[in-house]
Amino acid sequence: MEREKLSSRLGFILLSAGCAIGLGNVWRFPYITGRYGGAAFVLLYLLFLVLLGFPVMIMEFAIGRAGRMNIVGAIKRLEPEKSKWHAVGYVSIAGNYLLLMYYSVITGWLIYYFFSFISGSLNASFTTADVGSYFSSLTANAPLQIGMTAVALILTAGIVIIGLKNGVEKITKVMMVILFLLMIILAIHSCLLPGAGDGIRFYMRPDFGNLIHEYGFSESVFAAMGQAFFTLSLGIGAMAIFGSYFDNKRTLGGESVRIICLDTTIALLSGFIIFPACSAFGVEAGSGPSLLFISLPNVFTQMKAGGVWGAVFFLAMIFAALSTLIAVFENICAYWMDMKGWPRKKAAIVNFAAIFILALPAVLGYNALSMVQPLGAGSTILDGEDFLVSNIILPLGSLAFVIFCTHRYGWGWNKFIKESNTGEGLKFPERIRFYCAWILPLIIIAVFVSAIISVFA
Repeated sequence: MEREKLSSRLGFILLSAGCAIGLGNVWRFPYITGRYGGAAFVLLYLLFLVLLGFPVMIMEFAIGRAGRMNIVGAIKRLEPEKSKWHAVGYVSIAGNYLLLMYYSVITGWLIYYFFSFISGSLNASFTTADVGSYFSSLTANAPLQIGMTAVALILTAGIVIIGLKNGVEKITKVMMVILFLLMIILAIHSCLLPGAGDGIRFYMRPDFGNLIHEYGFSESVFAAMGQAFFTLSLGIGAMAIFGSYFDNKRTLGGESVRIICLDTTIALLSGFIIFPACSAFGVEAGSGPSLLFISLPNVFTQMKAGGVWGAVFFLAMIFAALSTLIAVFENICAYWMDMKGWPRKKAAIVNFAAIFILALPAVLGYNALSMVQPLGAGSTILDGEDFLVSNIILPLGSLAFVIFCTHRYGWGWNKFIKESNTGEGLKFPERIRFYCAWILPLIIIAVFVSAIISVFA
């Protein structure tokens, strides 16, 4: 059976961008930007996108395109004879499952909030305490969460079943276009709110003194490295699968730049939505679930036509989350189709059932299993799953891909460069071999260690 391919270059760019664009752009980026000095932190973040995200993304794409299979099969095809590099691929696939186990739950929350605003269940009569209680009542209600998680996974599996071109590619294209339009509209609306000026100045006027003296320069640098690294969903083979569907007409460097620019645009737009709006209504930006499900609903309930704006915002968040769910679910299904010969429909249905069952602990961690606190008092099973993916699997997977592409006992630098620079477009510079082979791995290790220390400290 001939392997499926994407129908267009635009499809490859938007699918890959959709995988990278997720809740981290709208959830983690504004919070961490606010914590580490606003505009000054954004400049550091952009710098490390170039130094870290760009080369790792190209390497993951190159593995996928050269191997023409899922991450396990691709590495098997490229690794030296009798080596065991493909074991990294199995860890990456496990990371895909782990990501969907909690990401599907959060997507279910987004769907619930969208319908809450559009139906008027969340409205101007809600006080700040009421909005907080609304989220608590959702997480305490296991059957409701399970139902919303099922809706998120049914949408995801249904799109993947339709096929690569007519389902995954076509629908993700539409979602990405609508997402960008909604984010632009929301950003313009927030910036025009009375009292938005302080939030805009904080976000646009760099203050390196605040960045250095408030938290310390080294901590701010590691935070910027971590955000630049994690925002692109690198290290679990989700980019490699789209590389495997892409042709050889364009270099991977040029396409990676476009994808990173799209991802960064969404992150920056989220800041223009959140900082001015929170400033206008005197609401603390918050962190984690409280940003999306408490702080921002408090803004919308105070806003004129807040129900409409709340519904628009959560619709945008649903598209951002679904684009990641679809990309990661496609990666999982591709593994079973490539390695086991399963038809697409069987792979999607079986994995829908498996992930639905595996997602239940994240749901129950807020109610029946709330006594399970893997990261210490106050943490949940969902927090633990997110920690494993974000702080363990993503950095270590990326580290393995970098070493595999730059050293002779892996795939090797010369083969990597040949693959990445095949086609027309921006060429990956060969002269930075030393940086990629030796300095980049050290930076990734430093980010990994820093993240572990910060969590347990």
